[in-house]
Amino acid sequence: MSSDALAHLCESLDGPMAIVTAFDGRERSGCLVGFHTQCSIAPSRWIVCISKKNHTYGIAQGAEWLALHFLRSDQLGLAQLFGAVTDDVVPELKFQRCEWRAAGGGTPILAGCDYIFGRVLERIDAGDHVAHLIDICETGNPHPAAPQLGFQDVQGMRPGHAP
Repeated sequence: MSSDALAHLCESLDGPMAIVTAFDGRERSGCLVGFHTQCSIAPSRWIVCISKKNHTYGIAQGAEWLALHFLRSDQLGLAQLFGAVTDDVVPELKFQRCEWRAAGGGTPILAGCDYIFGRVLERIDAGDHVAHLIDICETGNPHPAAPQLGFQDVQGMRPGHAP
């Protein structure tokens, strides 16, 4: 398959969008992600991939814990905040513009989001992204029946960093 054909295929899919948040003991960061999946039922595990170009990548590399927030169709504003704004210039700016609480290790949990939270067990270089294997220890599901926010909903968004 050519890279153009793969790009066209990927653009037609509508995977769920999420926000990953991290705290490395000094700084909080978070970004919009589309590469994530459940990878084990027992034990409960999830993989989330973070772009090496993203500010959050550096923070996540030093974080013991990560949180992944699953966005619903009425949370496009939150997706834009974490997808189109970068913390490179003003660290933690995103967290000044939304409600959140600190979970274990100080990791931000965004208010009103379905989420998983857990310890990073392993990091795997996956090319231009690094896959973080999370051992889930906490979940929250305030919106079980709400439709998800998918890739097609954010496809026209200009990212804070070039892909």
